[in-house]
Parts: sequence; C-alpha cells; structure tokens
Amino acid sequence: MASTSPRRSAGGDPSSPLLPSSPASSPTSPGGGPLGRLSGLRGAARFIRRTGSRRLMREPSVAVRETAAEHLEERQTDWAYSKPVVVLDVLWNLAFVAVAAAVLAASLGERPAVPLRVWLAGYVLQCLLHVLCVTVEYRRRRRDADQEGAGDGDFKLSIVKHLESANTMFSFIWWIMGFYWVSAGGQALSHDAPQLYWLSIVFLAFDVFFVVFCVALACVIGIAVCCCLPCIIAILYAVTDQQEGASEEDINNLSKFKFRTMGDHDKLVAGIAAPVGGVMTECGTNPPVEHILSAEDAECCICLCPYEDGAELRELPCNHHFHCSCIDKWLHINATCPLCKFNIVKTNLGREEV
Repeated sequence: MASTSPRRSAGGDPSSPLLPSSPASSPTSPGGGPLGRLSGLRGAARFIRRTGSRRLMREPSVAVRETAAEHLEERQTDWAYSKPVVVLDVLWNLAFVAVAAAVLAASLGERPAVPLRVWLAGYVLQCLLHVLCVTVEYRRRRRDADQEGAGDGDFKLSIVKHLESANTMFSFIWWIMGFYWVSAGGQALSHDAPQLYWLSIVFLAFDVFFVVFCVALACVIGIAVCCCLPCIIAILYAVTDQQEGASEEDINNLSKFKFRTMGDHDKLVAGIAAPVGGVMTECGTNPPVEHILSAEDAECCICLCPYEDGAELRELPCNHHFHCSCIDKWLHINATCPLCKFNIVKTNLGREEV
C-alpha cells in the first residue's frame, strides 16, 4: 500500500539555527599567540544558508550540516585535549621558553632602544601560563573520564578557563605592543640588539603564520562541511572508535528501501498529478511497503545528490531517509539522525526492554 512519506524538516523555526550555539572549549594557539578561539564551524553552514542557492541548500540540508559542524566541534575539543596533542603543545611552548631564556642570557650586553627584553619576558610568561592551563584542564578531563563522565555535559567555566581566556586576550594585546616596539626601533635594533631583535621577529612571525594557518584550515573545513560532507564523514569514520556510535546490528535493524523513479505512464496509472520524484519500496516485506516521494524530497540531505533509479536507501524510525552509504557511516560515528537528532540506539534499547 502506497503512502506519501512525511516531508523532512529540521523542526522548529526555520529562521533559527537547529542547534544551540554553546562554544566548545579548546586550547589556544601555542606560544600564547593572538589566535584565541576560532569561530564555530556552524557559522559556515549558516552563511551558506544565506548566500547559497535554494536548490543546493534547502533547510534540511543546512540542518544536516549544522549537526555535522557541531559534531566536528566536539571532536575537535576531544582531539585538542588528547594526550599526544597536549604533550606536543607543552613541549612546543617549553621550547619557546628555553630559546627565549637562552637568548636573554646571551644578550645581556645588548642595549635596545625599546624594551624588547620586557616583551620577550612577557611572551615567556604567556607560554608558561598556557602550559599550566592546558595541563590542569587535561588532568581534569582525564579525572572526569575515569569517573564515567562525572563532568560531561556541564562544563562550568572554572578559574583555569577564565585564566586561559584572559591569557589569550592579553597575548593579542602583547603581540600588538611587540610589533609596535619592533617597528618603532627600526633598523637600528638589528645593530644595537641583533639577538633580541631577530628573536622578537621570529616570535611575531610565528604567531602570524599560526593564525593564518588556523583560519585557512577552519575555512577549508567549513567549506568541506557545506559542499563535501561525505568526505568529512568518511574521515571521521576512519578515525573514530565505532563504539561511540551505533553498532552494525543497530544499523542493520533499520528499514532498507530501493528507490524507483516514476515515469509519466506510472504517474498516470497511479492517478498522481503532483510532481513526484519516485517511489521507495521496502526490501524484504510482503506485500511490499511503498512510500511515494515528492520531487523535493527525492534527494539525500547528506551528499545533496538526487536519488537515482535503483539506489539503496535507509529510513530511520523518525521517517527521515538517506542513501545507505551516507547514513551508515554517519550512524557509526553518531547514533542520532542528522536532521532531528533522533537516537536509534535508545529506541532499540527501549524495544528490547518492552
């Protein structure tokens, strides 16, 4: 018996973002540079919503990309406070401290016209403060993880986080002051205090390079989320512990369909006058269960490709449907529907209990 499937919607007010805009905490740039926190990846999806064409970026498609961006932000926080990244961050900043201390000790006879020693000492202090904040936050997260997520979902801003935010803001101001002093000293600094001068130039240049690199990387990821989301899902699928998402059994329990396009003759026989994209026929059911899809709904919100004749689709309990290849990898990473955040694992557990 054929039935028209419900129209996919993100839920709520279409003009408002699907997801809350709570920022994810992450370490700031190494060396206490002026990076600070980069803007969320969900902003890229909202920007595409305003500037993209209606055909390529309908509301459900944007909702999927906002969900993916939020998931990426959560992953980014987890990776940023993973042991290898924290160790690399600490060693990198300590290397800055060691180099600065060595140059300051070797340049006692230099007399710069501007207070470069004060600036380098402040830079070293920022590095040490950054190392302290990252180490304390890493230990706190490890402690919460050992206590089975005692602090998950309710990360209150602690003194350490306030201190790290203040350090980030101060590093930006300190960078401007260093740039001003180096510029005000001019070429005379290279003769009066060559070691202090070139070390200051290196630190200033590194901060600029790091900011440009991080901004460019965030832009590339944002564009990939909006325009090539299956690539992002494939990468996350390759590096993610599958136990965090749905199991293979949970995914296989979901309904699977075959898509069939409808020609003019089929529409005439069925007595359908409205634009129809095709029919979803459930696999392994007798009699076959069919859903008629409108032309607007006959596309995958993940890859933005229209359903082709013979395509395999997966329908979730919330009635949202996608390509099997797209949604299966998504569910391995995150067991919730990318449109409405319906959790398929909790649903299966509830059925087993009943």
